[in-house]
Amino acid sequence: MHTLNNKFAIGCLVQWYEIEILQEYLQSIQNSLDVLDNEKNITVHLTLVTNQELEEIDDTVDIETIKDKFIRMAYRYEFDIKDELYTIADYRRWFNDYYCDKVDVLMWGETDSLIPRQTFQILDNLHSQVKEQTPKYVSFFSTCKMWDDSWKVLEHPDFTNKPFYDSPDDFKPNEHWWSLRYTMSVDEMNTFNDKVEELDIQILNQHKFNGCGLVISSDVVKAGINIPHSVFFVHEDTAFMIMLKKILPNIPQYVIKNILLVHNRNHPKKRMYVSGEKLNGTMNEKRRSNEWYVKANKMSEQNTYNLFTNNKIFTWEDVFK
Repeated sequence: MHTLNNKFAIGCLVQWYEIEILQEYLQSIQNSLDVLDNEKNITVHLTLVTNQELEEIDDTVDIETIKDKFIRMAYRYEFDIKDELYTIADYRRWFNDYYCDKVDVLMWGETDSLIPRQTFQILDNLHSQVKEQTPKYVSFFSTCKMWDDSWKVLEHPDFTNKPFYDSPDDFKPNEHWWSLRYTMSVDEMNTFNDKVEELDIQILNQHKFNGCGLVISSDVVKAGINIPHSVFFVHEDTAFMIMLKKILPNIPQYVIKNILLVHNRNHPKKRMYVSGEKLNGTMNEKRRSNEWYVKANKMSEQNTYNLFTNNKIFTWEDVFK
């Protein structure tokens, strides 16, 4: 059992259509708490969004049933339920700002992720070792085979030399376990992580991460780095990285290279009960079958990459015009 010397918060936004994958994420969280002596040093926060302005619920379930499921799963943690339009950018901006004064280290959770059970032992030791020399830093666990070679610095050693499978026609779901299209279980993740005898922690010269499992020392947020309000929908992780590179370009990013954190982007239960949505295809194809998503994604992306230019800032009002 490990005794934590520092305080942590991990936060996750749960859209109502993600309710059926939440239990797997929470089980991985609980596994990471069960190996600790003082789990009270860790705050687990969840927000359920029940708003249906963007996606409407079908007739196979009702929103009260989803609320009840959520409460039964979330009761042991800190949680709230929101009925307004509330996105991942809204949540993570709030989470960073609210918890940076309460804990030493922040971590972004996602419903389609599985965190290693070694997570908080590793992060606790890391923070204790570096907080005097580099109190401002970000960190990232290794991940699966990604889109292109620019992501190799984050890929797990057992994954990184495997081939890409960009086309769904080439991907074999029972064989290509290293692919970002693959849905991995907690037990499979453990087979990689439990064999590690010595951590391989690397320092990147240039920041590179996505939002799933991003670890941020609270001093980074206290120093003024957060998701700008102009980023109203998605690309919030990219916006955070752009702000980091602009304001604190020289702080280290520690990559725990041989410990895998799972991101099940195409989990078959990720988007359940959405009325009228395309049933087959990847999660991205399902989302893009909605006209509003294509517009909102593009506008939020334009806001992200124009943070330091004098361009128009798009809002939800522009999406709905």
